[in-house]
Amino acid sequence: MTPNIYLVGLMAVGKTTVGRLLAEALHMDFYDSDQEIETRAGADTGWIFDVEGEAGFRDREEQVIDDLTQRHNVVIATGGGAVIRPANRQALSTRGVVLHLDSPLDRLVERTRKDKRRPLLQKGNVRETLGRLMRERAPLYAEIRDYRFVTDRQSPKLLARKIEWQLREDGVVR
Repeated sequence: MTPNIYLVGLMAVGKTTVGRLLAEALHMDFYDSDQEIETRAGADTGWIFDVEGEAGFRDREEQVIDDLTQRHNVVIATGGGAVIRPANRQALSTRGVVLHLDSPLDRLVERTRKDKRRPLLQKGNVRETLGRLMRERAPLYAEIRDYRFVTDRQSPKLLARKIEWQLREDGVVR
């Protein structure tokens, strides 16, 4: 049986795009935890952050990750901060294979420069915020990952193929 596959990493590294392509190639179901939170809440992430604060959002995220990781034959793209909570790290690391998508800071700044949908980037300097998040979260990603892939400038399709090849080569998937 193919294990579930979970993608972690900072915002804008390509988890959703690569995850969707990987799920398609492996004939697995795809979920984006942030989209699932929005669907269940009936509101977008920005509204949840405004009304419930980051703690309220993280509570919702923990419930969604617990639910989704108990399903079978799924690829899940998590939100960048999902690894903050120990319960999420536990669920991800014990219920599937964790892929850490990483990217250089300059590339993330470039990708998020005009993005108005990411609550954590709405105040202050984007480079400083992303750099701080990278420093804070890197050890948490490293703690639970089974694989690390650098996204940088390769196409999502090429990266998904590389990941699929590596997982097949290692016998993780057939």
